[in-house]
Amino acid sequence: MSTPGPNGRTGSNTTLSISGMTCSGCAATVTRILSRVPGTTSVKVDIESHLAVVAGSASPDDLISAVTDAGYGAQLSQGGTVLGKDEG
Repeated sequence: MSTPGPNGRTGSNTTLSISGMTCSGCAATVTRILSRVPGTTSVKVDIESHLAVVAGSASPDDLISAVTDAGYGAQLSQGGTVLGKDEG
């Protein structure tokens, strides 16, 4: 995975830090949720690093909202730090 730049983005990718994923089933759910956000062209979720890299033109806010609406935490990831909103 590429190192995220400002606002969690690398090129046309958005990198999110995901909390609440505890198994491969969770990772599959997050992948499915993110892939349904309009503008998403591909999703790669790594359960060990708790990162999701989303390619396409989807808005970071829309991606975060989709994940948090499903009960997981999501924040923009930037060079090992996270910015954004987490689970309630």
